[in-house]
Amino acid sequence: MSAVILALAAGAVIGLALGTLGGGGSVLAVPALIYLLGFSPVAATTASLVIVSVTSATALSAHAREGHVRWRTGLLFAAAGIGPAMLGGALAGHLPAALLTVAFALVSGAAAVRMLRPRSDGGDTVPVRRGRAAAAGAGLGAVTGVLGVGGGFLAVPALVGVLGMRMRAAVGTSLLVITVNSLAALAMRASTAGGLDWAVTGPFAAAAILGAWDGKRLSARISGPALQRIFAVVLLAVAGLMLVDAVVR
Repeated sequence: MSAVILALAAGAVIGLALGTLGGGGSVLAVPALIYLLGFSPVAATTASLVIVSVTSATALSAHAREGHVRWRTGLLFAAAGIGPAMLGGALAGHLPAALLTVAFALVSGAAAVRMLRPRSDGGDTVPVRRGRAAAAGAGLGAVTGVLGVGGGFLAVPALVGVLGMRMRAAVGTSLLVITVNSLAALAMRASTAGGLDWAVTGPFAAAAILGAWDGKRLSARISGPALQRIFAVVLLAVAGLMLVDAVVR
């Protein structure tokens, strides 16, 4: 019962962050599953893909109703990441647990640093660089497949800087990209997903979905940059602890 309570609490926090910030919340799912709920790194990244998929899809529907999703652009961006996401999903099961932990810690640290940097609100007149867009989409897919994270912390800056979207549209469209990449990576982990502890993963995902709805409402009331800075500091601390843990072991 204590594991279910922890799963509900962690899921609510991660969903809240995802719904509020439009990305980044999922990077806490893996450390929560490993250190709070006792999952192995491989099982944690697989369970995270399940959680990220359903939570992102839920948050996507809310943004779509407000007209903040660029469907065609998002699907083209996601298409470049499907192959790398599937390859990464297949590769992750063959990587050492320590390597997955170190890689995740480094990516989390990079995400935290990026969140602490001020973002510019892109304009729709910026010309699209197709080569860079394809490279960014492929890189995002690979990260999603191997580490089990949605990659919103990478998708939003790429959509703003490479495709010239405004921030609100980038946040909504990133959820489309995250959902597609997560489902593609999960398709390559079907055997691993069958061995998950669904008594814990299910409540975690359900709480994250509810948290995402609350986060979407919260984003209209509280300063996004302030929440983002707080989340980045927490994420940076978690990344440091994971890195130390991997080195000590």
